Amino acid sequence: MSDPSSINGGIVLAMAGKDCVAIASDLRLGNQSLGVSNNFEKISNFGHVFLGITGLASDVITLNQVFRYKTNIYKLKEDRPIEPETFTQLVSTTLYEKRFGPYFVGPVVAGINSKTGKPYIAGFDLIGCVDEAKDFIVSGTASDQLFGMCESLYEPNLEADDLFETISQALLNAADRDALSGWGAVVYIIKKDKVIKRNLKMRQD
Repeated sequence: MSDPSSINGGIVLAMAGKDCVAIASDLRLGNQSLGVSNNFEKISNFGHVFLGITGLASDVITLNQVFRYKTNIYKLKEDRPIEPETFTQLVSTTLYEKRFGPYFVGPVVAGINSKTGKPYIAGFDLIGCVDEAKDFIVSGTASDQLFGMCESLYEPNLEADDLFETISQALLNAADRDALSGWGAVVYIIKKDKVIKRNLKMRQD
């Protein structure tokens, strides 16, 4: 149990497509090899920006509440919803504030800029170092497996339906090869004018 971020398990994956982005997570909450819940969703939205967090479950819940508070304050001050690029900086500074006793998490941001319409995805380490990407971002206990699946399946400029198929297959196959994640999955397809949520069935063992 040397790594606190792998105690509860879980994975998050984000992919960029043509004028759309997708973010997906598994639904497992565990205590090492003991399964606790199959309904622990790791993705939440802040306006049109989506955040998935893997890692220590208590820190995941805490950070969700912190970001809900900070984005509400931003909206009151600025009189507009927060954009993905701005939210990324907010996540980064929030994590870096606690660098000497960090949150054991791996956040992933996905969204579409409401002004430019460009898809945006970014990942972080536990002290807030930003990793912006044009293709995909992975996080969680099966990140090695996710990298392998994404490198094999991902193609640039995928349409929304193809992006859904690609992210789903990558997540399902990676989770099957990791004992600490799985137990169902949820996928969000984010376009400029709408968000589609789909639940995936998978092995419950």
